[in-house]
Formats: sequence, structure tokens, C-alpha cells
Amino acid sequence: MELRQLRYFLVVADELHFGRAAERLHITQPPLTVAVKGLERELGVQLFDRTTRRVTLTAAGEAFRDRARAAVAELDAAAGDVADVAAGKSGKVKVGFVSSASYTTVPEALRAFRRHRPRVDLVLHPLTSGEQIEQLLDGDLDVGLVRDPGDVPGLHLELLGTEDLVAVIPENHPLAGQEEIRPEDLEGEPMILFPYRLMPGFVSRVLRLFEPLAVPPAVVQQAIHQETVLGLVAAGLGMSVLPESVERFQMPGVTTRRLAGRPQTELHVARPLHPSPVVDDFVACLKGHVPD
Repeated sequence: MELRQLRYFLVVADELHFGRAAERLHITQPPLTVAVKGLERELGVQLFDRTTRRVTLTAAGEAFRDRARAAVAELDAAAGDVADVAAGKSGKVKVGFVSSASYTTVPEALRAFRRHRPRVDLVLHPLTSGEQIEQLLDGDLDVGLVRDPGDVPGLHLELLGTEDLVAVIPENHPLAGQEEIRPEDLEGEPMILFPYRLMPGFVSRVLRLFEPLAVPPAVVQQAIHQETVLGLVAAGLGMSVLPESVERFQMPGVTTRRLAGRPQTELHVARPLHPSPVVDDFVACLKGHVPD
């Protein structure tokens, strides 16, 4: 049974006249008659009662018309859905992001993308840079927002923006009285950082600040999310170095200070080497809404 036969049958069922049906289909009447007879033969039933004066549907024809119409409509809808997904008009995008991007780049990009592609479902996953890279390479994510990733074979990386690193310290710490903090001011201080394996590029960037020190800060605690780091700093367990955008997250008991030399961190968008059009659209929204 061919889709063409079903379409021919439905037009004849609408017109109840082979000549008019052939005109609608822009074909001659003989191939239309052959197609309908072939369908009847394949089904083993008569779909139409034909006389020299009129054409009517049999009971079997009426039953088949309803089912055929639903089947053709479903196939047409499926074809349209596939075309829309291929064109980036619908579908699903799985997005990973580091916690620092959740209140800077991500919100504005999401609003812009939903205005632009309302039929695309965005599935959001807050993940560390290491987790995102692993899932991107495994095909479990479509796009990621990662910090200081370095080169990653198999992924396309594009810089979205840079921001200063700041010292995050308890508000009652003696260093809170300084406008600017030098790396040597943190010599021997307890430090709270992300686990290296989950944020290797960012942690390496922070630790490089203290390489010249005789007694670098001691990492006394590790935490996965910025909010947890802030909580531990507020509790007086140590201090940290985080992207400047952390200042938007106001945590009681915590203050931030500029670091001497204004060291920076980089936010990158990561995606497969051959992404879909809808992923490209999302990246375009990200690039248009990077904070100054």
C-alpha cells in the first residue's frame, strides 16, 4: 500500500467523482482508476459503488476513509515536524552551564531564544565545566557554558566573554578593610575551591596566582557550586577566588575585593563540531546577551 494510493482514494472519497478527483490531483482519470482498483485489490474489499450515473462509498469505504484520513494527516504532521527540527524551528536543546552563568549570561539568552524559537524545548542542566565537557563528548548535551576549558579535541569552543576574578572573604576578616588584595596578602590563608577534576581550567588559573608565594593558601575545603562556596566563606571556614559576577549573589557575611593586577577568567560556549541549526540559534542568542 502506497501513500499515493491513500491520497488518491481520499480525493475520490471527497469528490465522489473520478473526473473531478483527477482534475484536483492534476492527473488523467485512467491512472487514478488504476490506483483505486489496486488499493481495493490489496485490501480485498470494494471501496466504491460505481454506476454510470454516480459514485458512492461502500460501508467498508466509509470506514477506511476515516482511518486513511487520520493516517495521512499523521504522516503529514510527522513530515512537517521533521522538517521543522531540521530547520531549527522545533525540537529540543540540552544546555549545560556553570553556576556563575546562571545569573549572568543564561537568563537573557533564554528569554531571547524563547521569543525566537517558542517551539523548541530547552532542557537546562547546571553542571561543572568538567561534567559538561564529558557529556558533550558523549552526546548527552548539545551545548555548554564552561569556564577556562583550554583546548578540547572533538568540541568547538568559542569565547563568550571575560570577567575579573575577585577575592571572596568573610566580612569580619582584617582584609575586608582593604580596597585591593594582593596574592601575598593571602599567604597561608585557608582557601575554598572547586574540585580540580570538575573545574580544572578555572582551578589552575586561580592557583597560578599564588605560585610565587613561599606559603600559598591551603585548600581546606572543596565545593561544587558557587552558592556553596559563598556559604562556607560566610561561615568563616576560609576565603575563595571567584568570577566578579558573584557579586550579584548577595550573601550575608561575605564581601568581595578586587585582586591586584586584575586577573581574569574566561567563559566559553562549547558545542559539537557539527551542531544542529537550532543549537546555532541558541549560541547566537548567547553571543548577543553576554554581560559587559
